Parts: sequence; structure tokens; C-alpha cells
Amino acid sequence: MPQLSVIVPTFNETDNVVELRDRVAAALDGIDWEMIFVDDDSPDGTARALRAMAQADRRVRCIQRVGRRGLSTACIEGMLASSAPFVAVIDADLQHDERLLPKMLETLEREPLDVVVGSRYVERGGIGDWDASRAAVSRLATRLAHLVLKADLKDPMSGFFMIRHDAFLACVRAGMSGVGFKILLDLFATSPTLLRFKELPYEFRNRAAGESKLDSNVAWEFFVMLLDKLTHGVVPIRFIAFSLVGGLGLVVHLAVLTLLYKVEATSFLWAQAGATLVAMTFNYVLNNVLTYRDLRLRGWAFVRGWFSFVLACGVGAIANVGVAVYLYQFDSRWLSSALAGVLVGAVWNYAVTAVYTWKAPKAA
Repeated sequence: MPQLSVIVPTFNETDNVVELRDRVAAALDGIDWEMIFVDDDSPDGTARALRAMAQADRRVRCIQRVGRRGLSTACIEGMLASSAPFVAVIDADLQHDERLLPKMLETLEREPLDVVVGSRYVERGGIGDWDASRAAVSRLATRLAHLVLKADLKDPMSGFFMIRHDAFLACVRAGMSGVGFKILLDLFATSPTLLRFKELPYEFRNRAAGESKLDSNVAWEFFVMLLDKLTHGVVPIRFIAFSLVGGLGLVVHLAVLTLLYKVEATSFLWAQAGATLVAMTFNYVLNNVLTYRDLRLRGWAFVRGWFSFVLACGVGAIANVGVAVYLYQFDSRWLSSALAGVLVGAVWNYAVTAVYTWKAPKAA
């Protein structure tokens, strides 16, 4: 049985995986290890390259996921597939210093710790040649992360760490969200007990090949995960994202209504109808890109999804108005009646579209 499993989430990393395996092999010489790559069905053929590598190296395994996306969930599935007492997570882009892995393992074996973190923000650590804007965003995210952390972790946004397998399993059973890129933050914020940790310094490197996966979705998923942890998972995380999109849709609705009614002098009925349709379409597109990123609809499925979304939200609007009017008849407080109507409409829209618009594929 391997002493250490190195988990590597991949998406379009075919040019890096062999080099990463070679570097890890050199760093872990004399240690029983394996590498579990979890590939989200990369269109560049990463899974095919991994299988070819596994044919020649029994220490390499490939888990290929079809119809699902996400770095955190990929890491979770990779760690669940491990039988080793220690598991490490490292990116495939060669930006993490694999030479730190032996020291991480030695530290976990020698000291009463649960996690060892490769840190950019302790003494002798560094962020490499990041520009000022990226460094500022990273510092801001670190400060926000401490809103939900139970530990004085200097680099909670690190994607490079090693953890005892039993400590990881306790976090999974406690209800990790699995959202976004920051699985270390998810682990620390979810753990039922305070994780004992130590941070070891390393210098962040430039990507070797391929393209960065950082985009606007990363910031969105990070924000949603923070809300999930702040609410202690009481509200479903997709509903939080769905509601945030709905709030943006309200702004769009009012902007279009103002344009049509006040500027274009359209009748209120047609201005309201037009604004409603535009807002529904805006909400649908944004939910498809963000809330249901892992179930994103494309092609004709996107068109069919739009029709089902508009139909569901149309019924939700009727429920919204009906509940608000009914409550107002018994209690003249218009604001509380309106908010109750909005809540009922939002729950209806979320529940129905989750079933009929973004229906998850059935397990094989």
C-alpha cells in the first residue's frame, strides 16, 4: 500500500502531466507513493495521455469524470479513492514546488498534526512575479477567508497541502461544500474539530504550459462558498447562488423598465412585460454560467432550457403576487407581504428549474 497519494485535478493539462509525474518521482525517491489524476473530461486529451502514462507506470492512476466540473470536487473524489494514510493535493500546472512533498510527509509523520500547508505567506515563502493587481486580489481573498476560518492560517487560499486521510474523511462527513477552487479553505471551515496544522514556505512558480483556469467564475464560487460557510450550510448552496443571480436580475428589470417606460414612453403594461422577459433571460443565462456551471446547457438544450425556465418563473411570478396580495388582505404591512411573496416565488423558481431545466444526468 502506498504511504502517500498525490492528488492532481486536471483540465486541459496534457502538456504538463508527464513532467509533473517525473518531478514528483524525483522528489519522492525512496518513498512509496502514487499519483491519482482526476480529469474533468479534458477536450485536449489529458485523460488519454494519463492512461498511456499509467500503462508504463503502475504508480499512476486516472479518474475521468464526464458531465461534471470543479477542482474541489475532483480533489475530494481523488482523495476518497486513496487507501494511503496521507494524501497531498498539487496543481498540474507545475506552479507548486513538488520538492516540498518529502518535508511535508516527514512533518506529518513526526509531529502531532493533521495538515501541512505549502504557504506563500510565511517567512521565506513568496508569490513569484505576480503583478500588483493579482497580489492585491489574493490578499483581499485571504482576509475574507478569515471570516469563516477557525484557525490562524496565513495562506488559506493555498492549493498545495498534505493531510492525514482520517482527518480528511472527518471533514467530508461534516459536510464540505465542494464549491470552487479553494478546497483547503473548505476543509478548515468544515472540520468538526480544530485541525492541527503547520505551514511550510515555498515560492510560487509560473505556469509551465497551457492556460490559466482563473476567471470570473472563481471569484463567484469563492463568494458563494463563504456565504455557505457563514450560514453553516442551512441554506442549499445552489439556492444562495440562485438568489444572488435573482437580485442582479431585479436590477436589470428595473433598468429596462425605466428605459422603456420613462425614456421610450412605452405603455407601462408593455414596458413591464418587456422588462420581465429581459430579466428572466438574464437570470437564465447567468444561472447557466454560474449556478449550474457543472450542468451547463449548450446548443438546443440551452434553447429548451430557456423555455422551461421562463415558464417556471412565470408561474413563480403568479405565486409571488398571489401570496403577497393574500397576506396583505389580513395584514396591511405591505413590505412584509411583498417579501413573503418574493421568498415563495424564489423557492418555487429554484425548485422547479432545478428539476426541469438543469436536471442532473442519471447515474449509470
